[in-house]
Amino acid sequence: MPEELSLPVLPQATGVASGQPASPVRRARWLAWLGVAWHGVEALVAIAAGVLAGSVALLGFGADSLVEGLAGVILVWRFGSARASSERAERRAQRLIGVSFALIAAYVSLEAVRSLAIASRPDVSWIGIGLSGVSLLTMPPLARAKAGVARQLGSSATASEGRQNMLCAYLSAALLIGLAANAAAGWWWADPLVALVIAGVAVREAGRAWRGEHCRCCAGPPG
Repeated sequence: MPEELSLPVLPQATGVASGQPASPVRRARWLAWLGVAWHGVEALVAIAAGVLAGSVALLGFGADSLVEGLAGVILVWRFGSARASSERAERRAQRLIGVSFALIAAYVSLEAVRSLAIASRPDVSWIGIGLSGVSLLTMPPLARAKAGVARQLGSSATASEGRQNMLCAYLSAALLIGLAANAAAGWWWADPLVALVIAGVAVREAGRAWRGEHCRCCAGPPG
């Protein structure tokens, strides 16, 4: 697991400069809506597959997707026409996204501990394996695209929301490992253990987003 989620160093400004062209703002809104749409589909499929397979990990992944969709809605709000150059809106969006990171960490931790405590042994879910594979491939490019817009706009809120997409990629990797290990060897405990590590990363990112910190990154796929 890389030491930190990958995104580039951002300018020190925390708001969108009033002289910025409209194009990056429109791109930020478009990318946010794209993420919201994908996370909606992801949540629906994951929750349905989780119910069918009795998989706590898949249900947790679906709940995480709902929270990430909420973060995308926050970003759309932040770049509404009346707030596109508002430093106050930027700060508020940073903190709301920080809260959504904390919600992810709390939910994933609780579900992982619960899964370990009750020794939950879900059925094999090929739908879940396919979904996690698709998410693992699609989330890093979306995060990289948001990173580029974040650099253009000097927006920590956009960068934080992009890091959440990278967190989704890590969760997808953990889910894929867990589901595959369960399918191949009956190792039901693999996913909750990896999920606890990812929850720790989410806690760190919640603090960074709340404080409006910038981070150094390479925006590469999870390794």
